[in-house]
Amino acid sequence: MAASEKFIFSSESVTEGHPDKVADQISDGILDAILKDDPNGRVACETLCTTGMVMVAGEITTKTYVDIPKLAREIVKEIGYTRAKYGFDGETCAVVTAIDEQSSDIALGVDNALEVRDQGITEEDIAKTGAGDQGMMFGYACNETEEYMPMPIALAHQLARQLTKVRRDGMVTYLRPDGKTQVSLQYEGGKAVRADTIVVSTQHHPEATLKEIRADIIEHVITPIVPASLIDNNTRILVNPTGRFVKGGPMADTGLTGRKIIVDTYGGWVPHGGGAFSGKDPTKVDRSGAYMARYAAKNIVASGIADQCQIQVAYAIGVAEPVSLAVDTFGTGKISNEKIAALLRAHFDFRPAAIIRDLDLRKPQYRALAAYGHMGRVDITPLPGWEKTDRAAALKKEAGL
Repeated sequence: MAASEKFIFSSESVTEGHPDKVADQISDGILDAILKDDPNGRVACETLCTTGMVMVAGEITTKTYVDIPKLAREIVKEIGYTRAKYGFDGETCAVVTAIDEQSSDIALGVDNALEVRDQGITEEDIAKTGAGDQGMMFGYACNETEEYMPMPIALAHQLARQLTKVRRDGMVTYLRPDGKTQVSLQYEGGKAVRADTIVVSTQHHPEATLKEIRADIIEHVITPIVPASLIDNNTRILVNPTGRFVKGGPMADTGLTGRKIIVDTYGGWVPHGGGAFSGKDPTKVDRSGAYMARYAAKNIVASGIADQCQIQVAYAIGVAEPVSLAVDTFGTGKISNEKIAALLRAHFDFRPAAIIRDLDLRKPQYRALAAYGHMGRVDITPLPGWEKTDRAAALKKEAGL
């Protein structure tokens, strides 16, 4: 979209009690448990949750043991589904598992990349790990917010986290775990000038009235988060617009791992390659490649080289080097996109093993990312590797700025 255009853009987020996010957290909880004792474990873990049941399936190759049913139940209870009247109960739900080992055909290309098998490269371990799949990944950053994220998704995530906070803190006692937020901002001249519509839907106790829910959500969720400068007399605030949200979570809607990939990334502001993150170990470039693209884009913007930066990287299964790297700064770059791409190749190693090394991806850290987005997570300590701007100064210097 051209900076001179006037338009409204919307992004959504969901709380940790949303059924798809329940599934994501179980998948990433299993990944974290494996990486804790076996950093080289191979994990592709999918979760389905529905009324009274959690099903975990996938391919896992590891030297350690994880009690998956016990872990799944703990995660469900930590989210807040502790009573059947909430529509789901971690104590009583069934947990079904169907786990196999990673395909030996996939392992062949991951353990020994094409560069090793065909070109005889043996001098470094970094060259030996091939991509766990083909595909393209996108990374993006902009200087619109302190998180270097588009403002619609940044605000949607903040509202979702605040909605969960007031429930967990007991500030609003009738709230239950499921919830969604959506923010529609009006842009003029490339800047967000006002909030057109704010939507918050929250699961609640059946005796809570819509009037009190609306008042509490505006006071305790929206007002502390959305800047007053963005709200005017024409801003629409929609709270539980259906009028009732008692049945929620997996009882109301089946949850699946990887079904909230736009919530997980940039809220639809830029393209998405299609690959989900949760439940995948970092040899899967759907995850690690997207993190690296975000890391590179954020450092470009933090360096002042561009106000916006979008990076696409693509891989072939079993090959270490990416097959393509494309840059777009949407006309905001101080140097050409071609020169930025050359800088990226010089300062960032996009081979899977190098990404894993540079971003420290073989450690438990993923369940915390499985709700409220994987990008822009400056709320997490320690800061995820891909959110650091430690290469910005070198990029700025080399760009001659």
